[in-house]
Amino acid sequence: MSDVMTPGVRMALGSVARDLHKKFPGVFGLETIEALVLDSYEDLAARATIKDWLILGAQRFAEQRLEALVQAEDHTPKRVPGVLFLCVHNAGRSQMALGWFTHFAGARAVAWSGGSEPESEINEGAVAAMAEIGIDISQQFPKPWTDEFLGAADVVVTMGCGDACPLVPGKHYEDWELDDPSGLSIAEIRLIRDEIGRRVNDLMDRLEIRRP
Repeated sequence: MSDVMTPGVRMALGSVARDLHKKFPGVFGLETIEALVLDSYEDLAARATIKDWLILGAQRFAEQRLEALVQAEDHTPKRVPGVLFLCVHNAGRSQMALGWFTHFAGARAVAWSGGSEPESEINEGAVAAMAEIGIDISQQFPKPWTDEFLGAADVVVTMGCGDACPLVPGKHYEDWELDDPSGLSIAEIRLIRDEIGRRVNDLMDRLEIRRP
């Protein structure tokens, strides 16, 4: 157990689990959610340099994982496509791709992002470049890929993580060769942003996801 798991933190995480349990009535047991919340917190805490947001981060991370589990078990005609964007640090490329995809797809598809070696915080240049086109990714946070995301995704898009990216039989994989925005100027990041946007649009066309 992490050395930052104080009684106060444990109490707060228990409250988070109970709140999430109400959002998924009859779907997941409270113990299952508690374990997932705890695991999400520890994953984020292991690399966090700023601790204030960890409770909220664990709540959002756990909720995304629960939603992915629901998506993976959805075999109804109403099921929407799922896409997972992966890069090394989950701080720039995959976050911009997720931002573009979510912006265009809305409720007509679902997507997640993750990294093989997540950074402690999102790339400020990527946030600024996306804000220029009206897409806010400032509330996103780097996180590892998880089995829940992989199980729910129909398409896995990798960006520079090579052999570190997970390979699951039966999934459709695409590798997008894109520069890592880390250390680049805002002008250079804009070029990466626009290329990601073009590729996301192409992916959506191939998945027959209509735009608003």
